[in-house]
Amino acid sequence: MGFFDRLSRLVRANANAVVGAMEDPAKILDQSVADMQADLVKLRQAVATAIASQKRIQNQAEQAEAQAQTWYERAELALKKGEEDLAREALGRRKTCQDTATALNTQLQSQAGQVEQLKQSLVKLESKIAEAKTKKDMLKARAQAAQAQEQLQSAVGNLGTNSSMAAFERMEEKVQSLEARSQAAAELAGADLESQFAALEGAPEVDDELAALKGKLAGTAPAAALPEAGGAVQPVKVEEVDAELEELKRSIDKL
Repeated sequence: MGFFDRLSRLVRANANAVVGAMEDPAKILDQSVADMQADLVKLRQAVATAIASQKRIQNQAEQAEAQAQTWYERAELALKKGEEDLAREALGRRKTCQDTATALNTQLQSQAGQVEQLKQSLVKLESKIAEAKTKKDMLKARAQAAQAQEQLQSAVGNLGTNSSMAAFERMEEKVQSLEARSQAAAELAGADLESQFAALEGAPEVDDELAALKGKLAGTAPAAALPEAGGAVQPVKVEEVDAELEELKRSIDKL
């Protein structure tokens, strides 16, 4: 295979690929129907021209036949008048008119066949155009649906690599993280608050116990006495009890 043949084939292949990629189904369908409509107009004109030609040939054939009949009648008249030469001339003219009529009738039959073929072609083309018009809208709708589906699939496929989508997902994760931290901080604050209230709620119990202990000590202070080593009982001094009480309070406060 020659270099120029290969180059020519390559150029045509690339050109076909470019043209194919640029083709819009909806526009091509509309243009195809428009082209068929133009062909239909031309075919109708051709049929009309053929029919007109057929009519003209038919008229010429009828005229030739009428003239042949006229010359025949003239030949009869000439013979009746004894004009044999004139009758012979009339018969010659008649023969010419008959030959013309025969040729025209032959041409008329051929023209009639062509007209019939053109009429059938016209009917077929009209039927195809009507069918094409019906299919055109359906095919355009299918093409639009297919293109929309292709665009949708392309958009869905690009979501994973789209920077905007990645940024959106990153911000979504950040918001979730902030919400988790906020919730954890709220839980910690609530726990600390609960412990403070628990301490406060526990304080009255200690105070009640302290008051009861004070009352007990105050009620028994005069009779209380501690034995000494010699066996004699010495009365307990209130100041000593108060000192012990203060020490006990300090120990409780440390708790």
